[in-house]
Amino acid sequence: MIVRSFKDIEGTDRHVKAASGTWESKRIVLAKERVGFSLHETILYAGTETSMWYANHIEAVVCTRGEAELTDHEAGKTYTITPGTMYLLDGHERHTLRVKEDFHCICVFNPPVTGREDHDENGVYPLLTEPEEV
Repeated sequence: MIVRSFKDIEGTDRHVKAASGTWESKRIVLAKERVGFSLHETILYAGTETSMWYANHIEAVVCTRGEAELTDHEAGKTYTITPGTMYLLDGHERHTLRVKEDFHCICVFNPPVTGREDHDENGVYPLLTEPEEV
């Protein structure tokens, strides 16, 4: 059994800040736990815009606080995301979040991330893995 809090991981290597300066993420469950998913608390900052494309991952996001406009570039639709709203990127959709007020969310990734990922020039997380234990 693993028990930890988001407060426990503040300032550790599990507390990742994007090179773009638009978000930070506390990655409380990672690939090294070997449970088949990763779990994060992410904050995207008000007034920012982040374009993403999880070509290698499926992501589910639940907004817990704040507000953002989500544009699905595949379907050409835009949604307002507020607390209690979930979106699932089950088709590897290219999307953009325009953050109106600091956007707090809980994210689940499959396959799990290692904690070292950041978006590349296409908004993609690389598919990183943990070495097999012997």
